[in-house]
Order: sequence, then structure tokens, then C-alpha cells
Amino acid sequence: MRSEPTGPEARLWYHLRAKRLGGVKFSQQVLIGRYTVDFAARSQKLVIELDGDSHAGNERYDAARTAWLEAQGFRVLRFSNADVMGNEPAVLQIILDALGTAPLPGPLPKGEREKDDE
Repeated sequence: MRSEPTGPEARLWYHLRAKRLGGVKFSQQVLIGRYTVDFAARSQKLVIELDGDSHAGNERYDAARTAWLEAQGFRVLRFSNADVMGNEPAVLQIILDALGTAPLPGPLPKGEREKDDE
């Protein structure tokens, strides 16, 4: 975990904190399983990730991480730092739209998954 947010993280956090966006509680730098996500609204099972230069070349890792989070029932929205800095209103609208839809269903209990595999 980082102690200091990047500029885009701080800018987005301004809108997400204190239930400012859609009345939903978001947390910053949230540990989910073995992954730390940038922002999460646990009640909505929504994760928001900001991708900066450090994500270049890590597309396979990011895809595996997203797949794991989705398997746990989370929706993952991924934005570039440039999106936040250059088109903040659109980013906020996409997040609001996601908050207005039902969360993904949680993973099936182990016994239920086995029945589906037969």
C-alpha cells in the first residue's frame, strides 16, 4: 500500500469519499483477498482501479486480478490516470451508472458449483 495517493487518485477520492457520489460509502486502498484495490464500495461490490504508467506491461497480471475479483462477485471499473485528469465528469458518470445497477451475484457455494460441472 502507498502512503501518498497519486494526483489522479486524490482527485477521484475527493468525489468518492464521505458518500459524496450517489450516497455510497467508498474506501481507499482496500485489501480484498491478496489484492489491494484503489477504491471499493463493498455494499455495491464495486471496485475502481486507476491505471497509471506502472501498469504498462502488466496487462496479464491486471486481467488475472480482475478475473479473480469478478469471481468473488465484484464488478471492476478500470480507468487510466488520463481519463480522470482529462475527462473527470465522464468517469464520475460511469461510476454513477455502475452504482445504479445491481451487483454481480456472489460466487456459488462449493456444492452448487460441483452440480453445475456435472
